[in-house]
Amino acid sequence: MSDDSLIGRGVADGGRLFRDWFAALERAAAEGRPSAYVFVMGSLAELLRAFDINLVFPEINSLQTAVRRVAHEYLNEAEDYGYSPDICGYVKADVAVQLRKGAHPMGRIPPPSLAVLTNACNTYIKWGEIWERMYGDVPVFTLDVPGTRTAGGETWPGDPDFARDRDYVLRQIEELIGICERVSGRRFDIDRLREALGHANAMGASFKQVLDLNRSRPAPFNAVTDGTIYLGVANGFRGTPEGAAYFRDLVEELQHKIDHGLGTLRDEKYRLVFVGVPCYPIFRRFNEMFVEWGGAFVSSTYLWFASGGANLAWTYDLARPLESLAEGVLVSVRHAMDAMFFQDRMVAGMLAPYAIDGVVYHPIKSCRTVSTGLADGRRALTDETNIPSLFIESDMMDRRVVSEAQLKNRIDAFFEGLATKRAR
Repeated sequence: MSDDSLIGRGVADGGRLFRDWFAALERAAAEGRPSAYVFVMGSLAELLRAFDINLVFPEINSLQTAVRRVAHEYLNEAEDYGYSPDICGYVKADVAVQLRKGAHPMGRIPPPSLAVLTNACNTYIKWGEIWERMYGDVPVFTLDVPGTRTAGGETWPGDPDFARDRDYVLRQIEELIGICERVSGRRFDIDRLREALGHANAMGASFKQVLDLNRSRPAPFNAVTDGTIYLGVANGFRGTPEGAAYFRDLVEELQHKIDHGLGTLRDEKYRLVFVGVPCYPIFRRFNEMFVEWGGAFVSSTYLWFASGGANLAWTYDLARPLESLAEGVLVSVRHAMDAMFFQDRMVAGMLAPYAIDGVVYHPIKSCRTVSTGLADGRRALTDETNIPSLFIESDMMDRRVVSEAQLKNRIDAFFEGLATKRAR
């Protein structure tokens, strides 16, 4: 393969895979094949693939309406139906998709045959209740994953507390297997699970390499824009050979860029961490306001909590697939919650390895789970490290509360401060 064909391959292939994924969902809707509504934090994709159940990620469906600048149509329809402007924009966009019988900018979304939730986000539980009301007989399974009790207090294999938490998750997974057998009409095949876990192992190892490669200067990818594409593939194709191959190829592309001194920016002046969920209604323009100052997002808490645990490079033990799946789900969902609730610890660990010049906090109206505590986390990080930071508010879905002019004023002032600090 020529050097030129490597550059941009990850973005192009990610877009192609995404289109293929939505096309598969459209076929599932047309043919009435079983589909599970799942979430990025604890999707249990590996298990569901053992039953050939299609995966539908309502969060991804919703953000796609914002990226394609039609989210307001879906939000307005849900609000006209009776949902408050104050609740999660992802939920409201999904409600409108259901009211439209699955109509979506990327294709028709199949109705749920099963919903799999975790407690990683309190909204997931209420979201599942909406589907219960809409569809009546759809089984809704909630996986209760024990979280970290205190910041930095994670337990690991070998600890009796970890073993008890793992067994608690395992019993629930065994219950879910019975539900999947009834929904799919297939018997559980542990070798199919083992195969999916093997692909997830390969993907996770490569995903971790991708994140580590962005420690290079200049950074070979943008953690917000390119990172969103990577997240889509990491979730939608988790446990598949296509997903594993994508990230293996992505490592090759990014390493090539590093070897040739090619960065996401031609002139990288400031290296930034992004905390929160991106501003999808003006996704491209939001990033441009940082690029204009030479600001490159080299890391993001979003790549941690929305990657389904792929960032951890957790390796499943294929000799004991069910127990190892329970361990992986416990670790990944717990880590996702930590990345939101203890984000100051996560960000502090990124500063030195990624040579960070500033941290951008982006609380949003739609998601209190992600946004609550960001101001306190920012204050704690500033007291500990004295790292410059920016605090800007908008939304991931609702363009009515996104002011480009106000964002630009705050962003410009932030970079002026960084420039003054560097000049001293």
